[in-house]
Amino acid sequence: MKNTFGTSVSITLFGESHGEAIGAVLDGMAPGVPVDEEFIKARLSLRRPMSAISTGRSEPDPFKIVSGVFHGFTTGTPICIVIPNMVQKSSDYKELYGKARPGHADYTAYCKYHGFEDPRGGGHFSGRITAAVVAAGAIALSALSGVGISVGTHIARLAGINDRPFGDLKGDLDLLKNREFGVLDETVADSMTEKILAARKNGDSVGGILETAVLGVPAGVGEPWFDTVESLLSHALFGIPAVKGVSFGLGFGFADAMGSEANDSFTVKDGNITTKTNHNGGINGGITNGCPILFQCAVKPTPSISLPQETVDFKKNENTVLSVGGRHDPCIVHRARPVVESITALTLCDLLTGRFGTDYLGAK
Repeated sequence: MKNTFGTSVSITLFGESHGEAIGAVLDGMAPGVPVDEEFIKARLSLRRPMSAISTGRSEPDPFKIVSGVFHGFTTGTPICIVIPNMVQKSSDYKELYGKARPGHADYTAYCKYHGFEDPRGGGHFSGRITAAVVAAGAIALSALSGVGISVGTHIARLAGINDRPFGDLKGDLDLLKNREFGVLDETVADSMTEKILAARKNGDSVGGILETAVLGVPAGVGEPWFDTVESLLSHALFGIPAVKGVSFGLGFGFADAMGSEANDSFTVKDGNITTKTNHNGGINGGITNGCPILFQCAVKPTPSISLPQETVDFKKNENTVLSVGGRHDPCIVHRARPVVESITALTLCDLLTGRFGTDYLGAK
């Protein structure tokens, strides 16, 4: 089973939703990166359930860093972060084993692991594992901040309701740091929340789109063809269980544009080469051009819903109907925001270290 991503800086994930603990090993991070445990706690709180619009399973996430950090700084050796599971309710899944929950990995996991997988709460396929991604990602975000790179994500659309697009990127990213529900236009937050609550009431769920901006990445990062910035970011982002689409810049909007509209004209501004527009999301030929990196992630509706659904019992090889009980999110878009930012930060650390060397992100 492949649970490691990255070459120069890599992350390995471990654990199951209802096991003793989950965690991550972050390897290749430069020495001298500050590790602020309060910042890690703050990042984890953004992923934690939020009132009635989220699951009733609220883990306190008391993480422990067991290696790779000394006196508040990375040592350069592997960083192991362990997060215990404390509020599992495995009884919620006792009657579900053998029944393929639509939209989940129950059946595919059974086919791959021949029935030896841990099925409780989705096991290793659970969104619970993303807490470890966020904890490791907080260290990566700190490393990027040290070289002037910032990452921010807003809820561009949720259940058909649109947030305003990015404008002043630096100002917008500063604004999002203090937003628990990550929209730029706070007037749409109530409408989005109402949609989530209506879905919960109806036993259903909703999805949406997250839009991410990255500022400060220098030109020349990335490779042509198979290790492009787009391909590596997409590879990592599709590891997030709920992400079903990734696009850069105009994305699928390019299909309806003319070349004269899609191209970004280059210009010199304040002595620096830049582009007048950024339809290509800061990437040309798979390599960064120095402009902000912009991309979108489509997040599917939570597959765990209480409405009756047709499925199969793959142990008995027969048709059946189920409705999923227990504690589930009617929407995970808002909780996926820090996960997307963390995956982005981890991927960029890998790309930058591969381009500029091991110590690029460390103490200067």
